[in-house]
Amino acid sequence: MINYIDFSINKIKFKADFTSEQTLIQNISINSNQVLEEDSKKNTDNEWYVQIGKIELKAPIQEGTTKEILEDYVGHFEESPKNIGNVCLAAHNRGYKHNYFSRIKELKEGDEITYRYKDIERTYIVTKHEIIKNTDWSNLEDTEENIITLITCVENEPEYRRCIQGIEK
Repeated sequence: MINYIDFSINKIKFKADFTSEQTLIQNISINSNQVLEEDSKKNTDNEWYVQIGKIELKAPIQEGTTKEILEDYVGHFEESPKNIGNVCLAAHNRGYKHNYFSRIKELKEGDEITYRYKDIERTYIVTKHEIIKNTDWSNLEDTEENIITLITCVENEPEYRRCIQGIEK
C-alpha cells in the first residue's frame, strides 16, 4: 500500500510517497532542491531591473519582447545592448497581468530612471517623451552615448507607441 503526504515549501505544494522513512526524506530533499533552484532563478530578477522613483516602479527585466515575457516582465529588445549604448525596453501599460509601464506617461524631462544589469547600475535623465508610429523603429537604433528607451502602447490608438528616452546622468 502506497501512502502519500502533502507538504509545502515556500508556499509550493508537493505530494510525496512515504512508504518508508528513507523514501519520504529523499522526496522532500528532491522537492526542496527544486524550490531552491526556482528561488535562485527569481533572485536574478534583482540583478536586472528598471526602477523609476517618480512613478513607484521597480520591475524585473527579461530578454525578449514576446507575449509570454511581457506577461510577467519588462522585455528587453534582443537587438539592443544590455549595458552600453541604447538599452531598449518594452512593457504593457494596461489590460494585462502586469502593467509595468502604466504610469510612464507621467514622466517629464528631468525625471530619473535607474537601470541595473548584473553589477552595472546606471541613472538616466529623461530627455524625450513623445508619441511615435508603431512602425517607427528609429528610437531603437544603437547610439554611442548611453541612453535608455522605454516603449509602450498608447491607449486606444494601436498604430502609435509612447517613447520615453533618457541619457546617462
